Amino acid sequence: MKILHVAAECFPWLKTGGLADVIGALPTAQRVQGMDARILLPGFPAIRAGLLDAKRVAVVPPHFVASECVLWQGKLPDGTPVYVIDAPSLFDRPGNPYADGDQRPYPDNYRRFALLGWVAVQLAAGQLGGWRPDVLHAHDWHAGLAAAYLKHAALLRGSKLAASVFTVHNLAYQGLFPGDVFGELSLPGNFFQYDGLEFHGQLAFIKSGLQFSDRIATVSPTYAREIQSAEHGCGLDGLLRYRVAHLTGILNGVDAASWNPAADPALPGHFDVEKTVGKARCKACLQKELGLACAPNALLFGVVSRLTEQKGLNLVLAGMQKLLAQGGQLVVLGSGEPALEAGFKQMEQDHPGSVVVRLGFEEPLSHRIFAGADVIMVPSRFEPCGLTQMYGMRYGALPLARRTGGLADTVVDCSLENLADGTACGFVFERFEQPDFDAAVQRAFVLYAKPPIWREVRRHAMGRQFDWAAPAQAYLALYRAAHK
Repeated sequence: MKILHVAAECFPWLKTGGLADVIGALPTAQRVQGMDARILLPGFPAIRAGLLDAKRVAVVPPHFVASECVLWQGKLPDGTPVYVIDAPSLFDRPGNPYADGDQRPYPDNYRRFALLGWVAVQLAAGQLGGWRPDVLHAHDWHAGLAAAYLKHAALLRGSKLAASVFTVHNLAYQGLFPGDVFGELSLPGNFFQYDGLEFHGQLAFIKSGLQFSDRIATVSPTYAREIQSAEHGCGLDGLLRYRVAHLTGILNGVDAASWNPAADPALPGHFDVEKTVGKARCKACLQKELGLACAPNALLFGVVSRLTEQKGLNLVLAGMQKLLAQGGQLVVLGSGEPALEAGFKQMEQDHPGSVVVRLGFEEPLSHRIFAGADVIMVPSRFEPCGLTQMYGMRYGALPLARRTGGLADTVVDCSLENLADGTACGFVFERFEQPDFDAAVQRAFVLYAKPPIWREVRRHAMGRQFDWAAPAQAYLALYRAAHK
């Protein structure tokens, strides 16, 4: 089966979140299983610079842009084929892929990402080279319009060009634009209705994927259930309940080659589930590198995250004094809301040697934090899947997580019964409230004071399997269903 993954990011070239990790790993896993999986990406500078063995495939006629653009084909470092849309007037800009240096979204984002979906359908129609996918697999709102263009093409032809699958990585990001720009998208007027792209008078790219795709996936079974509720549905719960027969949750995996503490080049010491001595070295080196007190027995908490309220970092900040009073240490890597950034930096200033905050993101440092931390914090208000807790377990850092979305599907609390049957692998709290978070932190300290039990829980966490083989098979079943 031939699959074209359509997305805005891809690790290792461009990453703002977990989406990039998925696009960098899932197609590779599918190719291992015999599928012809390829990727289509916008030509952001980092992507164009990273593309290996690039060759020109086709000139794309002017569409959403005043001048022609070029479609290139190359590959990822692992050999996975990648198509890149080279349209400098749309994609060659400063800032991140979606906003300028002051974090203001580019006003023509609707045009930039409409081109992504439109080119995907031109590939499916055989207009841009000889290869044609059986399935267009679009990821998040950036690629959502592919489903609308595919539906429109099917109406014109009287038959489908390809099956369509849309994966929601985070329903809160919807690609909303003023309704009056719809006329620029080369779609029939009746597509801008309540059962199309219209959303409270605005244009919603994500609704295209939810409304017009043959099948909808999201990144964990629990999140698939949660987004059908008013609390987590972001105003789209009615549509998702309507399409529930075509909705499924498939838990993301972890790229075992990139996330392997036994061979990770970013680490000063290596370890695995059987030989964990290297983890103690990683902790000591992390403390030295960041200027934390070199205290091997201090319970070291790590945060690798966007610093937002959605990620629960307000709970971490408010609980800091209790954590530090018990002798804990904290290292934070991330950026986000100015109030949270300022709050953590103030904590760093007030508690030198116990708190270190690195604003921004450094991939190798994130690996060292997972390897050196005893606990990785993921106290999210909602979390579609979350890869952080999986990385943490693989590197022997027990997750402290709220029971929501993919966190509920992957982290088992260190309750007495779970300790007894050997399934415990972290610290889970139910309500998104400060006392519940503080109690989970306290449980971590209590368990850490019992080294033999802590080591057994860590051993179980490190031994859990979150590779991409099972998700790749689950998506294959979804593709087959989409073809019916």
